[in-house]
Amino acid sequence: MKVNTQSVNFNADQKLINFIQQRMDKLDLFYDKVIKSEVFLKLENTSDKENKIFEAKVSVPGDSFVVKKQCKTFEEGADMAIASLERQLKKRKEKLRAHL
Repeated sequence: MKVNTQSVNFNADQKLINFIQQRMDKLDLFYDKVIKSEVFLKLENTSDKENKIFEAKVSVPGDSFVVKKQCKTFEEGADMAIASLERQLKKRKEKLRAHL
């Protein structure tokens, strides 16, 4: 799956982009009709430790899912957001099976 990763207010290093790509590729195991996915990495300008925002948008035929997580690290945010997307994609797949 092609993942379009954009970082806001900073430059993401290649290791982080590869990490996100690997995690997002696992979503294909749960739902194989993913059209595209976009990831936004945002760095908030606050003194709070949880200033990193991971936002993912996954488009499937007829719908799209958006997940936004705020954490201490982008890796932690990616893991939490992708776990949430997995649940949503599983639900969608079960609903589609029920209508067949």
